[in-house]
Amino acid sequence: QVQLVESGGGLVQAGGSLRLSCAASGRSLSTYAVGWFRQAPGKEREFVAARDWMSSATYYADFVKGRFTISRDNAKNTVYLQMNSLKPEDTAVYYCNSDRSITTVRGIGGAYWGRGTQVTVSS
Repeated sequence: QVQLVESGGGLVQAGGSLRLSCAASGRSLSTYAVGWFRQAPGKEREFVAARDWMSSATYYADFVKGRFTISRDNAKNTVYLQMNSLKPEDTAVYYCNSDRSITTVRGIGGAYWGRGTQVTVSS
């Protein structure tokens, strides 16, 4: 079992930055793919970014390319999402996700989910 806990959300003005963290416990994330999803009010949850454990390849949704960066610190068993140039449409609850399969994380999301952290971007 992997437990994931997100932090770092908050209120920020458009154009600002936030860094989300996802701390894992239970198992090392070093051999797991990791990712971030988000869900805005009234909308379905959507994929944001993912990072493979084997190749370290990264994947991003088109709407965050060039603005968001996913990274991981295996020593701290933590995943990060650096979010720059934030827009009001980035407002959502952001969820950390992990699975053995990068294909699954990039798709519907893998086996392990955090509870989410709220990000609100004001105009």
